Amino acid sequence: MKIALVHDYLNQYGGAERVLECFMDMFPDAPVYTIISDLDRMPRRFKQANIINSFVQNVPFSKKHYKKMLSLLPHAVESFDLRSYDVILSSSSAFAKGIITNPSQIHICYCHTPMRYVWDLYHQYLAEIHNPIYKNVLPFILHKIRNWDYVNSQRVDYYIANSENVSRRIRKYYNLPSEVIHPPVAFDRFGAPTESGDYFLIVSRLIPYKRIDLVIEAFNRLQLPLVIIGDGYDRSRLQKLAGPTVQLLGYQSDEVISQYYAGCKAFILAGEEDFGITPLEAQANGKPVIAYGKGGALETVAEGTSGVFFREPSADSLIQSLKHFNTLSFDSQIIRQHADQFNETRFKNQISSFIDNAIKQKEQPHV
Repeated sequence: MKIALVHDYLNQYGGAERVLECFMDMFPDAPVYTIISDLDRMPRRFKQANIINSFVQNVPFSKKHYKKMLSLLPHAVESFDLRSYDVILSSSSAFAKGIITNPSQIHICYCHTPMRYVWDLYHQYLAEIHNPIYKNVLPFILHKIRNWDYVNSQRVDYYIANSENVSRRIRKYYNLPSEVIHPPVAFDRFGAPTESGDYFLIVSRLIPYKRIDLVIEAFNRLQLPLVIIGDGYDRSRLQKLAGPTVQLLGYQSDEVISQYYAGCKAFILAGEEDFGITPLEAQANGKPVIAYGKGGALETVAEGTSGVFFREPSADSLIQSLKHFNTLSFDSQIIRQHADQFNETRFKNQISSFIDNAIKQKEQPHV
């Protein structure tokens, strides 16, 4: 069976890209189709892969301003000619699932979330736009994209959701079923738990819905050490908010990130995640997590065993949870055992079984 992989964008490295890496491990001969790539911002293995970009890659300034080209992006994924493949595995939180396939092919979508900015974050996304012309035009563009997203969602043969949280969204927005296969945590990257330092840690893309601003506010007020690893268009704003105890380190290699995981006192997750791999990476290091109690964190953090929750998206609520956290003790080995249920071997086996079953169903004669 010839397999192709499709991914939204390869211009920043996060949880979705770690999932894609697992797919690349499983299917080393499969090309990776993507709307745009900026491989200078990606780990080395992507530079060595067979990456096929859409025509948007050749549009001037597309690497930096692709989000201003929203009306082009549906056409970009529909332009991929995938006729020579038997199975297409798309990794999508936006446009990748919109590829066009024929009835003899199987399209399996590993859905990280339905497109956030046309569905559940629509009004928040519009509120973050300050250019008055773009702000007035954007609702019409997003309306068309939302309609396109619903129509193309019906072309997918099988959905895999990365969490129960996302599975509910797929049912809500697309009225379709999905099977939940949680993303993997790369245990091989991490050693045995080590003694904790005094700093708290965030590893994240620096974008508004991650709510890193409220964490900075809380740590400024408490004067506690906070290390933030990651990059994104919100970095300059966050840097201005950061007080003397907050460090923004930007993009760092896996090796450096592993060192910070190993030495942190706890990991902070402030946004409502679809699933969230980084909290599991912290737990794989035996470190507890302080997380906003909504979304994917409810599926990955065991309250009182591997972390604690704060219930409101505010600095005040986080401060209360930090104070509560300091009264508790955690067993690093138990935390690591909890995270082990999300290991890569489990993930790859579940994905392989899902694909095998989809192929068998396709081959069965229909009466």
